[in-house]
Amino acid sequence: MIDPLNAVAVRVLGSLMEKEVTTPDNYPLTLNALTGACNQTSNRDPVMSLDEVDVQRSLDGLAARGFARALHRSDSRVLRYRQTLSEALHLHAPEAAVMCVLMLRGPQTAGEIRTRTGRLFEFRDVPHVEVTLQSLASLSDPLVVQLPRQPGQKEQRYAHLLSGEPVFAEAGPTSHESPSSPARDRIAALEDAVAELRTELATVREELEAFKRQF
Repeated sequence: MIDPLNAVAVRVLGSLMEKEVTTPDNYPLTLNALTGACNQTSNRDPVMSLDEVDVQRSLDGLAARGFARALHRSDSRVLRYRQTLSEALHLHAPEAAVMCVLMLRGPQTAGEIRTRTGRLFEFRDVPHVEVTLQSLASLSDPLVVQLPRQPGQKEQRYAHLLSGEPVFAEAGPTSHESPSSPARDRIAALEDAVAELRTELATVREELEAFKRQF
């Protein structure tokens, strides 16, 4: 049984898992870049405002549990961080993608998960997502749970169990929200691109400062 992780640890791990796939050239991440990734306003629910002290403290705790690791990259003078949760829990690519979006965006339907994992793993269809969710839910130490249907919700939602049993009353948005539209998808893609550019810029700035400190 995994000891429950707090919200900051989940956000740190989810951000590392996301950037490992979406920005491989900048991964592992510097502390500054990771903090920026944790505080993104796109593809995050809830939006957080963490500082580097919060993130470093969480990284230290995750490293002690074997879920994260610090290292130096050959082309960088700055200490960088990578997630090892996927290895520790033996997650395959589709399972890691599902866990990542649940960690970053809270409880979701299988359809929402399929849409939001597009850049992490390409699921064939919603049943493919459901099979993956069932796999995660049927482990000896389950990583996912199906939430009871809440009033006003048309579809079942799923949540990760890394923080322990979820509070069902907070199980995501209700059905009064309109479905995803191509326009919103394009906006989300643009927000992703901006967030990635900010992460890359933060990394360059951090490495430049480290370089300047040598003289």
